[in-house]
Amino acid sequence: MTKLEPESADAMTTSTPTTQLQSVPEARDLAALEARSISAWFGDHKVLDRVSLFMPAGSVTALIGPSGCGKSTFLRILNRMHELIPHASLAGEVLLSGSDIYDTRWKLTDARRAIGMVFQKPNPFPAMSIADNVTAGLKLTGTKASREERDDLIERCLTKAGLWNEVRDRLRQPGGALSGGQQQRLCIARSLAVRPRVLLMDEPCSALDPTSTRRIEQTIAELTREVTIVIVTHNMQQAARVSQQSAFFLAEQGSPGVIVEAGTTGTIFGSPSDSRTADYVNGRFG
Repeated sequence: MTKLEPESADAMTTSTPTTQLQSVPEARDLAALEARSISAWFGDHKVLDRVSLFMPAGSVTALIGPSGCGKSTFLRILNRMHELIPHASLAGEVLLSGSDIYDTRWKLTDARRAIGMVFQKPNPFPAMSIADNVTAGLKLTGTKASREERDDLIERCLTKAGLWNEVRDRLRQPGGALSGGQQQRLCIARSLAVRPRVLLMDEPCSALDPTSTRRIEQTIAELTREVTIVIVTHNMQQAARVSQQSAFFLAEQGSPGVIVEAGTTGTIFGSPSDSRTADYVNGRFG
């Protein structure tokens, strides 16, 4: 992937600028995430145009908008997954507590550890036990832990993901034997095990039944005490339920995606300033 120089045009959604590049943050306080003037391409096709968004620490930010407007691409840029795609490129900055994760001082593994991802389709390692699924990230990051520390970590992460009471007596059974909703919560537990500061979620409930969806939403609400969450969702009711901030993406007539409007979820859904936002959240298109 090619990282281009940031574009010069003003951002659509701004916050207080960071004037000095900081080192990779180590503190465990809640972390804000900020995208500055992000543009993205697949080959010569531009899919995002100068998107800027501040995602406050310890809150849930919902990315909403119709299919094809760049929400998932933007989400993947937030933890450097965009660079996995051949011929992909981008311009702009992604700041975690003021430090640009695309700066050369950031290793890719550090960025992925600090900013975790939960995908649309649950993806536990099917032949690996529930317990080993939770701790899989420790091996990838080279983290050493005693048996006692691992057992404590497994219980803590499964509890945070709302799954411990359901699986505590079958931790050695394959993760792939769980139901869809349980698998998704197992993936959340796996992401939490490496102690991310931000958790990205790409339509995490789209393939789940209403009961599982409700449990995932409860988990999201509980996690905001220790991690910042950014979620892509096509479900307007879900966005209204789980998020404190929302950003409405739109790509019109073949143009690249932009943020039409961003702000508190109450404002975006109750009294948006742009008529296109009102039309979308009220189901008049999408």
